[in-house]
Amino acid sequence: MDKQSLTQKIKEHAKELGFPLAGVTTPDPPPHLDFFQDWLDAGYQGSMDWMGTERSLERRADPRVILPECRSILVLGTPYPAPRGNLGGGNIAAYALNQDYHDVLGKRLQALVEAIEDWVGEPVPNRWYTDTGPLLEKELAMRAGLGWIGKNTSLINKEYGSYLFLAEILLGIDLVIDDPITENYCGDCVRCLVTCPTRALREPYTLDANRCISYLTIEHRDEIPERLGSQMGDWIFGCDICQIICPWNKPGQEAPAILDEFQPREELLNLDPVQELGLTQEQFSARFKGSPIKRAKRRGYLRNLAIALGNRGEEDALPALEKALDDQEPLVRKAAARAIAIITKNPPRNAGIQETI
Repeated sequence: MDKQSLTQKIKEHAKELGFPLAGVTTPDPPPHLDFFQDWLDAGYQGSMDWMGTERSLERRADPRVILPECRSILVLGTPYPAPRGNLGGGNIAAYALNQDYHDVLGKRLQALVEAIEDWVGEPVPNRWYTDTGPLLEKELAMRAGLGWIGKNTSLINKEYGSYLFLAEILLGIDLVIDDPITENYCGDCVRCLVTCPTRALREPYTLDANRCISYLTIEHRDEIPERLGSQMGDWIFGCDICQIICPWNKPGQEAPAILDEFQPREELLNLDPVQELGLTQEQFSARFKGSPIKRAKRRGYLRNLAIALGNRGEEDALPALEKALDDQEPLVRKAAARAIAIITKNPPRNAGIQETI
């Protein structure tokens, strides 16, 4: 099979597997690596120190360090449903209302690799990732023609907007290289910058994770600073604000070709934060098995719930927050004490811990 036919066959099968967006780029070093290094030097990665390790940087700088035989990189995109919430807070980011995309897409990537090896007639050196490897995947997606990187730092496609999961397969075979997207279609729009409640978007294309609601509710393991917590609304896992406000994401327009595994779980669309605050470890583990939300762990999830309830300011939440003052986790007790203080407009209680709140 010639290179042109093989490339077309791979893209067609990728679409059958749930990836309507597929493009190919080279394994050449990324031209914007200096921008990434400057971002790290500014400390915008927060506590995600693994992003700046020597091993990680070597791999991001040259995909051939990951796979020396790499001759082509297949970049894939699949949509997920747009959020049903609004700028006041949708509780949970849209991508996390369903099965964990790492699990769902990993099986499909492996199936695609197996199909490629069947067509080639021999084993093909490969490595595949979906937000799991040391790759600048949005830059690779732009080079493969899938879209452009918006001012909110998300990859945006004209047809699908930015509600996309990305994946990459490094392959030890030659494929037809696609034309990159070289034009930025954000224009003069700055809606994402001015709407972000915590001002996490320092400037166009520059996200400070230390201030990002998604980072704070998922990756940040400690107490959330009060000045930022008060600006989080009632988001309890992730945030969609900079995508909701983007003109390329059309309200009410459901993207075609969404996998069944990515349809929202109804119980997560209508959860009661007051009831959620009472989850035991066993209940949390059972409820979020196979869900991205498990990444926050119970203590992080309950911390976020307490902050959201404090921001809502509803007195009906006080009994649940009072009970949370006896939680086994100091992180939860501190967040509950602060929420009670906000609702009652009284100084926070010690909540059984020595740390100053």
